[in-house]
Formats: sequence, C-alpha cells, structure tokens
Amino acid sequence: MKNVISLTASAAKQVKLLIAKRAKPTFGIRVGVKSGGCAGQTYYVEYADSKNQFDEVVEEKGVRILIDPKALMYILGSKMDYVETKFKSQFTFTNPNEKANCGCGKSFSMSHFKINN
Repeated sequence: MKNVISLTASAAKQVKLLIAKRAKPTFGIRVGVKSGGCAGQTYYVEYADSKNQFDEVVEEKGVRILIDPKALMYILGSKMDYVETKFKSQFTFTNPNEKANCGCGKSFSMSHFKINN
C-alpha cells in the first residue's frame, strides 16, 4: 500500500536533524493542514511528543511522520521536501490534490474540501 505522504531524502535528513537537536524525547514530526493564508489552507509541521489516537503514522527513510486525521484527505499522495535557498529554508509540499496556490506559496486551496479548525 502506498503511503499517505512520501519524503525526499532532503526532508528526511532535516527531520532527523530537528529531532536530534530537540532537548526532549520526540515520537516524530506531525504534519497537518489548518485554515489560513490567502488561498484558504496552510500546512503545518510540528514536533509530536506522542501519537494521538487517530493519527496516521508513516515511517519512511528512517523518520516517523504523523498525519493529523483532519488533514488526511488534504495530504493524500503528497510529497514532502526540504528546500534551502540563499534567503530561506523550509519544508515544501507537492500535493496532487491542490487546486490553486497563493502568490507567495504559503497557502493552497482544494475544490472539494474545507477544513474546520
């Protein structure tokens, strides 16, 4: 079965680095979607101290990613990457379910779903 989300080598490396630098034990990294931005939804990435009851757990390239259950349909089939440029570094998402992105690239919209935070 295909994972809900896949990671590039760069994303996996950065997740490992973030977890290694954290002062307290970490179960993994949680990825979700929340309302916001000019296009309607934004991704979030945060430390996960434990697995919530309905989290989807993806283990790939030596890292554990937890998907917020409210975001599952938004993220399905996405690829998570980590990009560094001269001016910024960030996790990025290539999502086949996106209908449109805002001009700055911080938010996206989908035609069939609306998230309630």
